[in-house]
Amino acid sequence: MAQVINKRIILKNYVNGFPKESDMLLNASATIRLNLPEASNAVLVKNLYLSCDPYMQFRMRESKAGSFTPGSPIQGFGVAKVLDSRHSNFKKGDFVWGLTGWEEYSVINTVGFLFKIEHTDVPLSYYTGILGMQGITAYAGFNVICAPKKGEYVFVSAAAGAVGQLVGQFAKLSGCYVVGSAGSKEKVDMLKNKCGFDEAFNYKEEQDLDAALKRYFPNGIDIFFDNVGGKMLEAVLLNMRFSGRITACGMISQYNLEQEEGVRNLYQIIVKGVQIQGLIANNYLHMFPKYMEMIIPLIKQGKICYMEDIAEGLESAPAALVGLFSGRNVGKQVVAVARE
Repeated sequence: MAQVINKRIILKNYVNGFPKESDMLLNASATIRLNLPEASNAVLVKNLYLSCDPYMQFRMRESKAGSFTPGSPIQGFGVAKVLDSRHSNFKKGDFVWGLTGWEEYSVINTVGFLFKIEHTDVPLSYYTGILGMQGITAYAGFNVICAPKKGEYVFVSAAAGAVGQLVGQFAKLSGCYVVGSAGSKEKVDMLKNKCGFDEAFNYKEEQDLDAALKRYFPNGIDIFFDNVGGKMLEAVLLNMRFSGRITACGMISQYNLEQEEGVRNLYQIIVKGVQIQGLIANNYLHMFPKYMEMIIPLIKQGKICYMEDIAEGLESAPAALVGLFSGRNVGKQVVAVARE
């Protein structure tokens, strides 16, 4: 079969701090054959949607393991269609989600993190978020670690992101009172008017986070789903109720600091008997079948609102990724490479 052009987003060199668009290069000269050799055990896919996630900045940095390779395509989670397969778990025409390249076509040799999509009657882009890693992250972090009870008070930071918006809605389904923080009026309005949060506030407009939390939680906080860390975590500790639970999912306020900030008020953990647990989503992948049984009907019944911010075209991927770190996106940031 003749070769075709395979546009790719290449990492130019290792990055220090937050990535810039100039750290990534669109290569429109690469080619690929759209069939696999008989001896291969790989899967050839056409990429449809790519996920932009904050963790990707760490893979752009030079480290001992896990870093992207300068001069090669960036990698991340995505949704794709199988064009050719030499692996028994996949066949031509299947839709899949998992780890793929930031390129139009990818040959996936390691299929350990590639999953066949069984439900194609929901938007395929959802498998970059609510039906993918962000979904299981929200489900395990809230329902399993926090173990909510009806009537409890829940606070979610970075609540307009892919994980936060789901956590807030899972909390409402559990009968909890939910408040979220976000970084713009548009995001605050989205949380209250579309995602069903009881309240939300713009943390950038609050000079005193402790006072803000006391205003929204006069009786204290039972559950805190933390995506931010830093000053927000300090303020939350002052407002936790006895036997409160905190899921530490992310620390985005610390990611680009040369020296991470120390967190004060840790004594509150002792005097209030607060439980804090870090969340590693990979530890909960075995729960995907149970999660899908719960979430698919909710999506089809319109009981879950899921907001996406879709950038069109592979060439838009660098700007979409960089925009995460200034809060430019509203909802889950996705890049549409091609649409089925």
